[in-house]
Amino acid sequence: MPTDHHAHSAASSEPPRPHVGPVVNDQVHRERFDTHELAIVLSHFDIGVIEQLRPYPRGSRRSPKLRIKSQRGEFLLKRRAHGQDDPFRVAFAHDLQLHLAQQNYPVPGLIGTRDDNNSMLQFAGRVYELFNYIHGTRVDGSPAAAMQAGAALGHLHRLLHDYRSPYPPGTGSFHGVSAIGAKMSLLPGAVAAVEPQTDRTTVGQTVDFLRRAYLDAAQRVDDLDFPAWPREIVHGDWHPGNLLLRDGRVVAVLDFDSSRLEPRVVDVANAALQFSMRVDAGEDPLNWPEGFDANLIRAIVRGYDQASYAPLTKSECLALPWLMVEGLIIEAIVPIVATGSFSQISGSSFLRMVERKVKWLRPRAANLSEVLMQESGA
Repeated sequence: MPTDHHAHSAASSEPPRPHVGPVVNDQVHRERFDTHELAIVLSHFDIGVIEQLRPYPRGSRRSPKLRIKSQRGEFLLKRRAHGQDDPFRVAFAHDLQLHLAQQNYPVPGLIGTRDDNNSMLQFAGRVYELFNYIHGTRVDGSPAAAMQAGAALGHLHRLLHDYRSPYPPGTGSFHGVSAIGAKMSLLPGAVAAVEPQTDRTTVGQTVDFLRRAYLDAAQRVDDLDFPAWPREIVHGDWHPGNLLLRDGRVVAVLDFDSSRLEPRVVDVANAALQFSMRVDAGEDPLNWPEGFDANLIRAIVRGYDQASYAPLTKSECLALPWLMVEGLIIEAIVPIVATGSFSQISGSSFLRMVERKVKWLRPRAANLSEVLMQESGA
């Protein structure tokens, strides 16, 4: 990796949303590079003679990626999606990754441009990034893998605890979203537009429950003095798809696009949500297993506490289940408001699944917090 990488950067106030549920491999509507664009973009990087180009259909469908094999190694080219391509926002994420790389944290190396060694290429109003391609396997559903994921997150927070970027960090949160009521009021109509046969009254009842559950969870978190907690740089999107393992160890942490300033427990709660969410890909979400896997949540926190600069406090343990409730609800409503569905899954079915899981978690929140406090010694 070049030692004098430049980073040109960016801040965002968009409320980020976590990633929940199965990854749907939907290539039909994915954006792609065109031949002319690709030829010009690759000419800006000194990676030798290209031997193979392969689409890499992961992550956002609005952000095309290409796996490249050349004489000088393997790389991953990414075009930022509109709305995620502000140069200052990108520069913040790049400076963060360069800092972590200097601390030997497992991030893919950024490849600088040929002429000015810039960590991003701006061309025709779009932003491009080139990374070293990392070989690894996705995180499985085992407690051992969850503990590794928690430890990697704790290590990340330890390295970023005193980090100060020259670029403004992103903002926003899935906690305490002020416009939640207005957004959720749009859900019945959005679902009815693509599911005209669905009972709108039933959808409205589910939405009303989720709205009240979200507001209750947010208030419980704020009652723990959450607004006064220290804010630091967090990853912002800690889910299994953003980690790669080899021989049981994390070899790459991916996608720092959502990194921002927040209390660290938001990252831990999102990790607990993502890794413990029990789903069956390809089936009706109403048939997914109920609840969350508490053993995986404990493994995440155990790994985190061992690697972070400090174990979770009592207040953070008490907030964690309620932040999980908030994250789960926000995850569901954002795409359903926009499209009426959750990827390829029926919007009404997904909302009812979320309702079931929220109803499972709420009465167990106190017990879960108690277990986590025992893990953390809080």
